[in-house]
Amino acid sequence: MGQEVVSILIVDDEPDMGWTLENILKIKGYSTQVVTSGTEAIELLRQRPFKLVFIDARLPDIDGLELSRLIKKKYPEVSLVLISGYFYSDDSVIKEALIEGLYASFIGKPFEMEEVYKAAGNALGR
Repeated sequence: MGQEVVSILIVDDEPDMGWTLENILKIKGYSTQVVTSGTEAIELLRQRPFKLVFIDARLPDIDGLELSRLIKKKYPEVSLVLISGYFYSDDSVIKEALIEGLYASFIGKPFEMEEVYKAAGNALGR
C-alpha cells in the first residue's frame, strides 16, 4: 500500500508567497491548495479535510491569529503553522501562541525551503 497523500491548505494574501509555498510542498509529495483570505480558508475547510494549514499572520479580512483560533476551535485535529514577515519567533505573541499549542511551528519571512519542510514535518509528527 502507498503512503497517504497529506492535504495542506496555504492561506496567504500574497499570490507569489502562496505559489512559492505550494511548489515547495509539492516537491515533497504533499497535496496543496492556496487561498488568499480567511473567509476562503474557512469555506474550504468546511468542504474538505486538511491535515495542516499554513497561515499568514496578516490577512485582508481577518487577523491570522484570530483565524487560527477559529480553525482550532472547529477543527482541533488540524495542525497549524504561522508564517509572518511582521512577527519574529521571539515576539511575545508568537511565544504565547506556541506555548498554548495553537501552532506546531512558526516560520518567519523570508524563509528557506528546509524551514518549510521542517515545520511541515514537525506539525505532522514526521
